[in-house]
Amino acid sequence: MAAPDLAWQPSLLDAPALEIDRSFVALHRRGLGDGAWVDHAPGWCRGADGLFARLLAETPWSGREVRMYDRVVPEPRLTHRWRLDDGPVPPVELRTMAAVLSERYGVGFTQIGVNLYRDGADSVAWHGDRVARELPEAVVALVSLGAPRPFRLRPTGGGPSVGYLRARGICWSWAGPVSARGSTPCPRRGRRRRGSASSSGTPTWSERVFRRSQ
Repeated sequence: MAAPDLAWQPSLLDAPALEIDRSFVALHRRGLGDGAWVDHAPGWCRGADGLFARLLAETPWSGREVRMYDRVVPEPRLTHRWRLDDGPVPPVELRTMAAVLSERYGVGFTQIGVNLYRDGADSVAWHGDRVARELPEAVVALVSLGAPRPFRLRPTGGGPSVGYLRARGICWSWAGPVSARGSTPCPRRGRRRRGSASSSGTPTWSERVFRRSQ
């Protein structure tokens, strides 16, 4: 697939080069019950507009198909995933983030995924992370790049949700028993507009970005 033809607005106030807050000084933890939690670290990654531009241009993006009830439909976003122990390597900035997050949470992340929301029409419904379905407990981390988007967490099976604004440079991490962690969406914000300035990306150590090995 060719590089997405998108327009987006870099920040005029961002740092000129990539900076990662290795001390996690702005981190706030919110308990979700039954041993689950979500960490929210605003400003964890600064100066990432250059990284976002490179990911847009150089990532081998592809679309996936997902089952929705009784039919298979195209997923309205683009994705890619790297394995850290095999195949092509992701950009060094993503590998550095993986190392910092691994040290912080005491886990070995083995995969980095990126998701691209091209404009307000791209979205993803409530869903659980695959790694959380494979392990009794799992740590997932996400970093937001590009334009802000809403982001929510709710318990498996439904219930009150927790909402955040996914602005550039914010880091989230969440963990806990599968039954307590629940699911996440990235809601639709409008119709498809070619060249929209609302493009955003989420490297995930996933969906959103780094995932723990067994």
